Amino acid sequence: MASFTVNRVETSPIEGQKPGTSGLRKKVKVFTQPHYLHNFVQSTFNALSTENVKGSTLVVSGDGRYYSKDAIQIIIKMAAANGVRRVWVGQNGLLSTPAVSAVVRERVGADGAKANGAFILTASHNPGGPNEDFGIKYNMGNGGPAPEGITDKIFENTKTIKEYFIAEGLPDVDISAIGISNFSGPDGQFDVDVFDSSSDYVKLMKSIFDFQSIKKLITSPQFSFCYDALHGVAGAYANRIFVEELGAKESSLLNCVPKEDFGGGHPDPNLTYAKELVARMGLGKNPDSNPPEFGAAADGDADRNMILGKRFFVTPSDSVAIIAANAVQSIPYFSSGLKGVARSMPTSAALDVVAKSLNLKFFEVPTGWKFFGNLMDAGLCSVCGEESFGTGSDHIREKDGIWAVLAWLSILAHKNKDNLNGGNLVTVEDIVKQHWATFGRHYYTRYDYENVDAGAAKELMAHLVKLQSSISDVNEIIKGIRPDVANVASADEFEYKDPVDGSISKHQGIRYLFEDGSRLVFRLSGTGSEGATIRLYIEQYEKDSSKTGRDSQEALAPLVEVALKLSKMQEFTGRSAPTVIT
Repeated sequence: MASFTVNRVETSPIEGQKPGTSGLRKKVKVFTQPHYLHNFVQSTFNALSTENVKGSTLVVSGDGRYYSKDAIQIIIKMAAANGVRRVWVGQNGLLSTPAVSAVVRERVGADGAKANGAFILTASHNPGGPNEDFGIKYNMGNGGPAPEGITDKIFENTKTIKEYFIAEGLPDVDISAIGISNFSGPDGQFDVDVFDSSSDYVKLMKSIFDFQSIKKLITSPQFSFCYDALHGVAGAYANRIFVEELGAKESSLLNCVPKEDFGGGHPDPNLTYAKELVARMGLGKNPDSNPPEFGAAADGDADRNMILGKRFFVTPSDSVAIIAANAVQSIPYFSSGLKGVARSMPTSAALDVVAKSLNLKFFEVPTGWKFFGNLMDAGLCSVCGEESFGTGSDHIREKDGIWAVLAWLSILAHKNKDNLNGGNLVTVEDIVKQHWATFGRHYYTRYDYENVDAGAAKELMAHLVKLQSSISDVNEIIKGIRPDVANVASADEFEYKDPVDGSISKHQGIRYLFEDGSRLVFRLSGTGSEGATIRLYIEQYEKDSSKTGRDSQEALAPLVEVALKLSKMQEFTGRSAPTVIT
């Protein structure tokens, strides 16, 4: 058994280590600066209670992006030096973000231990590689992201840090081989347990969904399926779940080999970046002539999802509403009913209408999965989602891309249980259009302006806040732009009081709420690694079922024009068009 000593290393604060909505994200070249990662990890240990560090069990894994393997070895050595008892690592350092949450909540080690928390190494949907992005975030013992009270403390610690601790004499652990390595240090034994990345997560999925029912659908000659992992960590689960468990053909999997640079692509499951899947599903510039019935994509760490039907895109806002509306009938886990539903503030109000119709508790929260986690821990929420391609439930405390795909497959299996022997298949498009006919349609789009000058972005937001002081003036401006757009009824900066812990989150986005139920929302995103990202959300509600089949961009064109001119987007940012339209 190799032994190690604890080395105290002097350091000094490094500016800009403030965690965003999902941890700290910067370019790899920033993270590889001397002491950069070490400072953040030590600041995190210092922010946690003693029992969550000394003698604890810590999960350390991520989406496999460039620099992950080096970072894992550093964190293992720092964990040992800070008195952690054991570290669990997914084989090859791979664990999806939802799988980390599942492991923290469900896994029991060979010695009976359960995890106290986790470092997840991911920058989510951001590109990877030597010149791209890296990220790190800490998740708590409930499997969810650290709350603001902890992330604020971490940030404060980064501004005053003077030293960090690292094990001297602890060799690098072979994270490619499953097994337990034992070491000896000043606090006694220290273990590193490398385990299978997928088994805990697959077991959990099989306890939630009726895999036999889904398998009947997937193996039916009438049904065809396609899944694109975008070379992210979802590839570590796709073959096991979709091929081995559910009988899909291997040829239905695209880009399912995890790569450090995501194959040179942008692992963001949207219509802009998932080009191969979009073409395969009969959409985009060079569509396939015979698309599959169902397609889905994941982001780098597999917590986001995109759902597509044949030549048909399902907006994430509609997706969560449709899952909630069909969950009780289609998914065994929810057979006794939903406790409640929730969405992030910028997400369309499609879920609100379902909640009202089904008499469910409903919550509107700021962006960031930690807010859903509080509701779930209190037993108030079963299904939740956000417009940025995140959907999930209370089975874990993160959004879960593969869960969302299995939820949709469950709905399709339920709707088609009598159609797989020759009847007409109920398609994804059929399900969505029937939902609109029942609940109305929320036409919805998001414009992303990425890497905008941070100062210009703040000026634009300040301009929008200032406008809110006089709604009558706002309406006068709007009538001058588009007389056919409804009046603004109210406008504010979204503020959330958590019903569970009473904490208040301010400045969560600027809202303009119109008399006809339409909305404009402007928000600065916390998920980029440099500059600022302005996100503009545009929503138009249509109850008349004869008008729910219009092209989305056509239906939203008047509101888009109002949003761009009201905000003076081009004047402030210099941008004549967004980076991405979703």
